[in-house]
Amino acid sequence: MTEAVAFPQSRSCPYHPPTAYDPLRENRPLARVTLWNGQEVWFVTGHQAARALLSDQRLSTDSTREDFPLPTERAATVRRRRRAALLGWDDPEHNVQRRMLIPSFSLRRTEGLRPRIRATVDRLLDAVEAAGPPAELVSTFALPVPSIVICDLLGVPYEDHDFFEEQSRRLLRGPTAADTEDALSQLEGYLGDLVDRKRQKPGEGVLDDLVARGLQDGGPDREELVQLASILLVAGHETTANMISLGTYTLLRHPERLAELRADPALVPTAVEELLRFLSIADGMLRVAREDVEVGGTVIRAGEGVVFSTSVINRDDAVYPEPDSLDWARSARHHLAFGFGIHQCLGQNLARAELEIALGTLFRRFPGLRLAAPAEEIPFKPGDTIQGMLELPVTW
Repeated sequence: MTEAVAFPQSRSCPYHPPTAYDPLRENRPLARVTLWNGQEVWFVTGHQAARALLSDQRLSTDSTREDFPLPTERAATVRRRRRAALLGWDDPEHNVQRRMLIPSFSLRRTEGLRPRIRATVDRLLDAVEAAGPPAELVSTFALPVPSIVICDLLGVPYEDHDFFEEQSRRLLRGPTAADTEDALSQLEGYLGDLVDRKRQKPGEGVLDDLVARGLQDGGPDREELVQLASILLVAGHETTANMISLGTYTLLRHPERLAELRADPALVPTAVEELLRFLSIADGMLRVAREDVEVGGTVIRAGEGVVFSTSVINRDDAVYPEPDSLDWARSARHHLAFGFGIHQCLGQNLARAELEIALGTLFRRFPGLRLAAPAEEIPFKPGDTIQGMLELPVTW
C-alpha cells in the first residue's frame, strides 16, 4: 500500500493533476490520503471502482456525520453547519429534492435555452472586441456567461451578480473559516429576502416555480428553498466559469488540438467532453461508508471516509489510453467530471451547452487569440477549491 499523502494539493500545471498524486495513480483502484485534521481516508483512483462505489448507497453524503471526510477547515465550517441541499442528502430525501428540479434541467429545456445562451455569448464578445486587445477573459467573459445564464434560469436579478459572485468566491476560497461562515450567512440572507419577495410577487424562473410549490401542502419550506437556491446559484456559475477559463487556457497551450477544432467546428461537442475529462475541475467527491463495502479486494469499513479524485479517476489508462494527452478521437463520454450515480450533476446538460457555445464562438470570432503573458506567470486557483484560472490575459 502506498504511503498516505496529503489531500488536497495544488496543481503545478493547471490542467494536470498534482504531481504528488502520481504514485497514487499507480496504485489503483484505492490508495490512502490524509486530510487537514489528520484523518486518514480512502482515495479512489480507479474508474471502474469509482462508478461502482458512487452507485452504492452504503456510502453516504451526509456531511453532518462526525466521521464524514471534510478536506479543509473551510469545508468543515460550511458543511457541518447544515447539510447542503441535494449534495448532502441521501435517498429518500435526496430523491424528493432532485425530482422537484429535474424538469428545469432536462435536455429538452436546455436545448431550448441555446438561443439565449448564444445571444449572451455574442453580446459579451462584442464588448470584448469593442474594447480592443488586450483583454482579461475571466472577468469579461468566462464568469459573466454562466452568471447571466443561471440568473436568467433561476429568476435571480443579474444586477445583484457582483454581490453573489463575491460571496461565492469567499464561500469557496475564503482565507479563513470565519470569512466562509460570513459569506454563507450573507448569501442565505440575500436568497431568503428574494424568496420572500417572490412569494409576494411571483416572476418567471426555477426559483419562482419552487416558491409556488412551497405554498402548497408538502412543498419545500423557506429554509429548504434558500438551500436549493444557494446550491443552484453557486454551482451554476462557479463550475462553468472555471471550465470556460481553464478550457480556453488549455486550448491555447495545445495549438495542434485547437487547429483541429478551428478546421472542423463540428468537433466542438466531442472536444468539450474530452476537456471535461482532462481538466476535472471539481476534484474530490466525498462520502463516508455506512456499512462495510468491498471493492477491488479491499474492504472499506463502516465509518471510514472516501474521497473520489476525479482528476486521477479520469486519467485511468485502463479506460483512456495515453490519458495525459488531449485527444478528440477518443470517446470520453463516460468520464466522471459530473459525478455518477444518484448525485450526478443535475446541471450537466446546461453546462455542456454553455461550454460548447462559449468556446466554439470565442475561437471562431477571434482566430488570432493568444495569451498576453507568459503561460507560467498566469495565476490559477489552488487545490483546495474548484480548479480554474484566476486571470486570463489574452490578445489577438
